[in-house]
Amino acid sequence: MAESSIDSALAAAVARTIADIGSSFYFRPETVAVGKEHGLDGFRFYFLGRGGVLGDVEADVVLSAFGYFEPQLLARMWNSAKSKMKPRDCARLYIGCCHELGRSKLGDVDGLDAFCAAAGAVNDAIDPAGLSLYAGVAAEAVPDDLPARAMHLAMVLREARGSRHLLALVASGLSTRAAHQIHRPDDVSLFGWTDPPAVTDADRAAWAKAEAVTDALMAPSFAALDDSGRRDFADGAAAILAALTS
Repeated sequence: MAESSIDSALAAAVARTIADIGSSFYFRPETVAVGKEHGLDGFRFYFLGRGGVLGDVEADVVLSAFGYFEPQLLARMWNSAKSKMKPRDCARLYIGCCHELGRSKLGDVDGLDAFCAAAGAVNDAIDPAGLSLYAGVAAEAVPDDLPARAMHLAMVLREARGSRHLLALVASGLSTRAAHQIHRPDDVSLFGWTDPPAVTDADRAAWAKAEAVTDALMAPSFAALDDSGRRDFADGAAAILAALTS
């Protein structure tokens, strides 16, 4: 198998695991409690915490980086949240919750050092052009201790794939609203939509193509790894997710 095919296959194989690890702190009770200490409910802490790396910007800027959400919902959450806290401060507080989850759950996970080395190499190989949300979170400091570092890198790589998937959807001509209806139909109302669109077989084919394009876009970053690094990344990610869900 050609190297590019191997790396694309690895990108596809670890996508769900990294997505689950990188988002695992979002609405945990500990995270929600931190937000409430600063006057933010769980949803507002999510919007301002995740989008705050973009700075004190208009809601439409955040929407362009997030995709998927109903615009009025996003604007209401973003504007009401940033009236209580500066976006960059909130982002760092939110990312700190990610780090604390790692410290509380991953201390006994074997192979964290090898995973962090591999994940760091992948991250360093990413060209941030066109990836605004990824670029924002990738600019934040990476902690030194392995449990927090592992969580941080997984979170950053989650945003890398998410940002690239958004590019792939735009290129496919499929709206993020339709993509959301295809991929997560049970969450449509949670994202603010009350009248989900009917999707066609052509829409589903476009979504599948966008997934494949995303894997291909991620492949050059995974090419930074040799065979041992690929194993370290995949095995480490699986072990981290197991520890988080045990």
